[in-house]
Amino acid sequence: MRRLRRVAAWGAVAGAGLLGVLQLFPAERSNPPVVWEVDCPAPVRGILERVCFDCHSHETRWPWYSRVAPVSWWVAGHVEDARADLNFSDWPAFDLEAQALARRSIEQQVEEDRMPLRSYRLMHRRARLSAAEREVLLRWARSGG
Repeated sequence: MRRLRRVAAWGAVAGAGLLGVLQLFPAERSNPPVVWEVDCPAPVRGILERVCFDCHSHETRWPWYSRVAPVSWWVAGHVEDARADLNFSDWPAFDLEAQALARRSIEQQVEEDRMPLRSYRLMHRRARLSAAEREVLLRWARSGG
């Protein structure tokens, strides 16, 4: 029993040391300047800001855990991928065809309850869409403008 405690203690020390070393390799977290803003009605804008902008814009609010490796690497990678898929800070730079494709994607993702991600909703209660908010987003996405 005593040997088991000693092994557990050394394991805890090694784990803490490893976590400490990982902090020497911070994730890249950036919020480039916002040059454009998505043109949409105020109710839609409010929903997008609350539910989508943390991942899909240059207005990410980086939570405390985005500064702690290895979780920080996952969060930063997720934001980078999300911005590559759809970045509301670049919306006006899209041509009309790209905007239409983005709207269809938004419609599909919201209809199928794939966005916001369940893992994000679990950590961010404010990102949960009500039925009415879901309908506002779907109406906007379908309207084409």
